[in-house]
Amino acid sequence: MTKDYWLEAKNITCLKNKYEVIKDLNLKLKYGENVILIGPNGSGKSSIIDLINRNIYPVIKKDTVFKIFNKELINIWELRKNISTVSNDIKTRINPRIKVFDLIISGLYGKYCKISDISEVDVSLGEDLIKKMLLTNLSQKYFAHLSEGEKQIVLIARALIRKPKILILDEPICNLDLKSKFQVIDQINELNNLNTKIICITHDISMITEIYHRIIFLKNRIIIADGKQNETINNKNINKLFDINIDVIKHNGNWHIYRKN
Repeated sequence: MTKDYWLEAKNITCLKNKYEVIKDLNLKLKYGENVILIGPNGSGKSSIIDLINRNIYPVIKKDTVFKIFNKELINIWELRKNISTVSNDIKTRINPRIKVFDLIISGLYGKYCKISDISEVDVSLGEDLIKKMLLTNLSQKYFAHLSEGEKQIVLIARALIRKPKILILDEPICNLDLKSKFQVIDQINELNNLNTKIICITHDISMITEIYHRIIFLKNRIIIADGKQNETINNKNINKLFDINIDVIKHNGNWHIYRKN
């Protein structure tokens, strides 16, 4: 039923500088599922996020349908209350001398600076979230003094402060070292205990953990596989997705790839 889906896209095409960044997209996303969109660079993953966040718009056609939260007329301010996005370019907007607590609170105001005269309610919201995400030891540190993995986790906390229905993570482990990568993955897995559902955009198969109900493979702006992990993740699909000859194996709930000789 329509009310089961927070996103409905039918025959969606989007242009950027006259280039089709989204081509005939047909996609429905349910309220209750965590989803990974995985594909190589340039496959169109980030364009789908731009579409959801209203940074790009569909080409108007007779058979086009695009709804978010069951509405075709989408209020951008309402959208931002319900969908939070964490992308790597956010780090460039942040004053390195802001403290972690103040940065997390700033998410309530859509800003990246210390907010003056915050209410007791806002302080309580921040403290509660910091406690839930086990960030108490970081709360009074300057953002610049954090590791790259810690920065990513703090930005995720900032995105969650408004209790969005959907959290979009755009390449959350990109450019992280091995320790930081697993630190972020473990923290994201813990978010499954909150009410927010996750869409994760990645090209890294190690992001796929057991919290994700649905895996979507995207290549050349086309969905080539869509379903549960055991339905979609196999040698044939992975090799087709990345144009490489590898084996993929699941071990202790995580997926691993091995290059064939």
